[in-house]
Amino acid sequence: MKDMMPSVEARALAGKEKAKFEIGDTVDVKVRIQEGDKTRIQNFTGTVIAKQHGGLRESFTVRRLVDGEGVERTFPLHSPHIAGVDVKRHGVVRRAKLYYLRDRLGKATRLKERRVAIPTNDEAQAEEQAGTKKKKRGAKAKAERKARAAAEGAPKKAKKKKPAEAKS
Repeated sequence: MKDMMPSVEARALAGKEKAKFEIGDTVDVKVRIQEGDKTRIQNFTGTVIAKQHGGLRESFTVRRLVDGEGVERTFPLHSPHIAGVDVKRHGVVRRAKLYYLRDRLGKATRLKERRVAIPTNDEAQAEEQAGTKKKKRGAKAKAERKARAAAEGAPKKAKKKKPAEAKS
């Protein structure tokens, strides 16, 4: 029985896209709520303070403050009630569990923001076409620019001389 679980989990997870968020991230969890015969999606916005288990049983805990009172919810990651998880901002953390946030209120619960710069292929292609791509630095790039300028017949830029200092 124990040997079957990994293969069953692997089959169940095949083809499913895993949400990409880490502990300390502020996320919007889109939860499907059934009210009578109607279903709607409600957002639960908060900070991910823990992730548990793995595979098909993976779950995560999100904490937020409502009227000065801390509210935590634990969501199974692969539940049909979870419509999606959107990352709003990435937090800088050095721990796997952020239970220490339970003792804090207000501004003390804020985490520093981690800068994540991962352009998608579409963004990179748009930058390249618009010509707003950052210039390369270094000797090799400088040589490439000079060769390109010489091939195009562009005049060289004259270097500005510094004025001679007055000797006393």
